Amino acid sequence: MSYDKELVAAKKAASLSARLCQKVQKALLQSDVQSKSDKSPVTVADYGSQALVSFVLQRELPSETFSLVAEEDSGDLCTNEGQEILERITKLVNDTLASDGSYGVSTLSTEDVLKAIDSGKSEGGSHGRHWVLDPIDGTKGFLRGDQYAIALGLLEEGKVVLGALACPNLPLSSIGSANQSPLHGEIGCLFFAEVGTGTYMQPLNGASAVKVQVSAIDNPEEASFFESYEAAHSMHDLSSSIAKKLGVKAPPVRIDSQAKYGALARGDGTIYLRFPRKGYREKIWDHAAGYIVVTEAGGVATDAAGNPLDFSKGRYLDLDTGIIVTNPKLMPSLLKAVRESLDEKGSSL
Repeated sequence: MSYDKELVAAKKAASLSARLCQKVQKALLQSDVQSKSDKSPVTVADYGSQALVSFVLQRELPSETFSLVAEEDSGDLCTNEGQEILERITKLVNDTLASDGSYGVSTLSTEDVLKAIDSGKSEGGSHGRHWVLDPIDGTKGFLRGDQYAIALGLLEEGKVVLGALACPNLPLSSIGSANQSPLHGEIGCLFFAEVGTGTYMQPLNGASAVKVQVSAIDNPEEASFFESYEAAHSMHDLSSSIAKKLGVKAPPVRIDSQAKYGALARGDGTIYLRFPRKGYREKIWDHAAGYIVVTEAGGVATDAAGNPLDFSKGRYLDLDTGIIVTNPKLMPSLLKAVRESLDEKGSSL
């Protein structure tokens, strides 16, 4: 089955949201940041991005039943304190749509924006079709001016069938070398993949796309690996133990968000390790888009026991300990090193 029209819609939604997020990041004000009940920072860009993706998908695919599993909801915006930020979000969404010009819509109201945000309350599951969105994956990276991603995937009967991953601060050239900086060369990548057709990357400005492949390195000593920038998001000591067992010589590349999946898909590094602290449950929007981008580029993504990632169970991924991603040649030795390192850590996990 072809998902061509859905992929066109996803690319448009992710690209427009990236435009909104870039505008906010350039002029980030303290008033743009709220703290959600779980204390993670959330900005007008998170909400604006989610509203924009919801609006674009429903306009581009009007005949389909719309189901969106997404991170944000409008609860904090419906308070008296939230009114000002809601008005800022509404203006941002309207300005972004106007700059694109393809919809010719009358201005969205604050109520329209709240409705668009709250269309993301779907629970997903193993039946039917569900869009999966992280409107800004890597909010802390966004606030620091570093890496973040707009990550949009589509589930069909519990399987990820397409993904669009917009990475506004990721250089078009490799970030595999330690001295690579987003200040050098052009930045802003859009990765996209449809099941069975491979993974492509193009500049966010819309220039032509190129097909990408994961690294073919089969010697662990030549491999490099990505991990989360935030120590709270991944146990760096465990990653270090695994790297040592493999004989990896290069230091880890630590960047925020699913930009890691995009970078891995084009061969910047060879391994991605994510081992959250005990008690943390992975959400499907943190991995769906990145998962298909890297697997369609020839990569393999499993949990720490080697099980395939299962996106059919609702809003959460139920995993054995963590997520590991690499190419098929390295996966057996990587799984062995992961198992040995986990055994050594034992019951402390």
